[in-house]
Amino acid sequence: MMNETPSAPYGGAAPAAARKAVTLHRLRAMRDAGDRIAMLTAYDAASAALLDACGVDCLLVGDSLGMVMQGHSSTLPVTLEQMAYHTSCVARGNRSAWLIADLPFGSYQGSTEQALRSATTLMQAGAQMVKLEGGGWTPPLVRALVERGVPVCAHLGLTPQSVHALGGYRIQGRDAAAAATLRAHAAELGDAGAAMLVLELVPSELAAQISEAFPGITIGIGAGSRTHGQVLVMHDMLDITVGAKPRFVRNFMHGATSVADAVATYVRDVKSGAFPDEAHHGYVA
Repeated sequence: MMNETPSAPYGGAAPAAARKAVTLHRLRAMRDAGDRIAMLTAYDAASAALLDACGVDCLLVGDSLGMVMQGHSSTLPVTLEQMAYHTSCVARGNRSAWLIADLPFGSYQGSTEQALRSATTLMQAGAQMVKLEGGGWTPPLVRALVERGVPVCAHLGLTPQSVHALGGYRIQGRDAAAAATLRAHAAELGDAGAAMLVLELVPSELAAQISEAFPGITIGIGAGSRTHGQVLVMHDMLDITVGAKPRFVRNFMHGATSVADAVATYVRDVKSGAFPDEAHHGYVA
């Protein structure tokens, strides 16, 4: 006879139903309390359920799927339709984590109206927040989306959709002028209503300065330990990415007994401040 008592999912991870839904209000409360926020990418229902069950606070349906799922050399080929498909898959697997979806290249650069249409597509697919890249020209888009009820996560520093304009995957904000520009862009995005800001591959001291001034939540990736949370590409931290990985990535599968164990360790180490350590800052100013 079949055992009708469900076992703990994914090798012993705590069931997602055991925690309250992570909301934007709760994330802000975590920031104010000094509780670090753990974010990982997810692209399908099964991984979303696993990450959620392991206590990941935020799931990011990143256009990084173009590289890790589709095998492209950049995020640029990813379409809005593909992002909506993967967002809907993640939404079906997720129960309590906050769900963010990337607006892909070409889906918001044209006009405010285009950005709103694209954001609507992702929100209807299950996203609770959309993410867009860049500063300077983006605050009007952010303001228009926020005014229409769409929570926005901005993204500064290394912005993968601008990889060709930036000359490759390089550290951003290293000199005084570039750092000042990033600080100004962060302030403008905060004023426009961006509730969250991803800082990628910027000097740790600069990330700390921006985090101190930004009115919302900052999430670092290769930006040191003084942001309000951390994000990694799930495939990178599980050491299943093809090719070289950035120096800020730690292989959490090393010594783990299962994928769930690796994810739980990531969550624990982000929240304790053990990750990132000096070896995984990306760049230390």
